[in-house]
Amino acid sequence: MERLTATPAGVTLCALADLPDPGARNFVLELRAGRFFGFVVRRGEAVAGYVDRCPHLGLPLAKTLDAYWSASGEHLECDWHGALFRPEDGMCVAGPCTGARLTPWPVEVRDGRIVTAARPGAGLA
Repeated sequence: MERLTATPAGVTLCALADLPDPGARNFVLELRAGRFFGFVVRRGEAVAGYVDRCPHLGLPLAKTLDAYWSASGEHLECDWHGALFRPEDGMCVAGPCTGARLTPWPVEVRDGRIVTAARPGAGLA
């Protein structure tokens, strides 16, 4: 089955209240064309989504389910090589892929639920 890098808009993922603040959650969507692996991070009422693939070697960021935040809680961290990413825009600020970015996955909060969007939202601010 093919590994996808995008999803259709309008897919409900979960209630915003189901995602800890701050927090992150992994999502795997089974679509006709293949599987999509992504994750959503939350700070306050803001959310941002990313394809679950480190730009360094293409591996998922977390070895443990939903464990995307660094120990300091300031960055997203790749468990494989220690790369650190800004949660608001996915920019790698430390590690083997410095200057690269996580691939955005457009998500938004609509009526208290996190849903896939047609284009990237405001992200974490």
